[in-house]
Amino acid sequence: MPLASFEQLFQDADARPESVPVAVAGGADRTVLEALRAACDHGWITPVVAGRATEVRQVADECGVGLHGFTFLDTDEPAAGAVGAVRSGLARILMKGQIATPVFMKAVLAPGGGLRIGRVICQVVLMEVRPAGRRFLLADTGISIYPTLDEKIDILRHVVTVAHALGVALPLVAFMAATETATSKMPDTLEAAELQRRSEGGQLSNCLVQGPLSFDLAYAADAADKKRIGGPVVGAADAMIFPNLLAANLTVKAIMYTADCRFGGVLCGAACPVVFMSRADSTATRLHSLALALRMAARPTTGSRSHEPCA
Repeated sequence: MPLASFEQLFQDADARPESVPVAVAGGADRTVLEALRAACDHGWITPVVAGRATEVRQVADECGVGLHGFTFLDTDEPAAGAVGAVRSGLARILMKGQIATPVFMKAVLAPGGGLRIGRVICQVVLMEVRPAGRRFLLADTGISIYPTLDEKIDILRHVVTVAHALGVALPLVAFMAATETATSKMPDTLEAAELQRRSEGGQLSNCLVQGPLSFDLAYAADAADKKRIGGPVVGAADAMIFPNLLAANLTVKAIMYTADCRFGGVLCGAACPVVFMSRADSTATRLHSLALALRMAARPTTGSRSHEPCA
């Protein structure tokens, strides 16, 4: 069974019995307000917008976006205000709006006042390549610059959790590299091979791991035939985990800007799902991300690794 599509996520959000309060850090942006308006009109969410209210209202007037049903937290520190709304119970989802990532993450990671729960925080993107009918997860596309082996295992746990939420009980996970051959000249390939060994030994449950795999092998079955490489994940990966942020970010943005695709992203590892996309992203992408976060919000949050599906 493939991962749930965005149509399925939208239908699921439409069927929710009540709206979910979402705290937004920085709402003075057309695409942010349009996505919030659409989600609010569908009954998905109740927006709680942190930032300078006069600026938000000015942008809304210029764009013709109505603000009925919105709550405002008038503040010069939108990230801290939005995080505070989650911590106080006023909101159940956090959303990055028109605000720089370092400022936003400083509030999320703030000692004693942020949303840390003792887990690696990473971005998981659901990618849907429409002509090929392929859907897969990519991680970490936004936070971890050079994850260690232990951090990659925690990122794997997050990916498995998202895959389970999207209806795949045993996700096929590829640990990505520039080559499918393990070599000491590329330490990431050795770590990928070690993670496959642990998966085969039963140390990584509720998923099947293979690596190292290049993108073509993880994505396309015909590449496997040409290279004569087999395995359960080859050509059928439900998720791709990258060796570093450079590889992940370049890959996901190359697909976003060149392929006929839809995508949305969420931060995992915080006290609540976090809608986390680029300030350059479209209204549609923000709406996709909200739908994904709503699916994740329906699942219980735990800070204990022992309760995660991949141990």
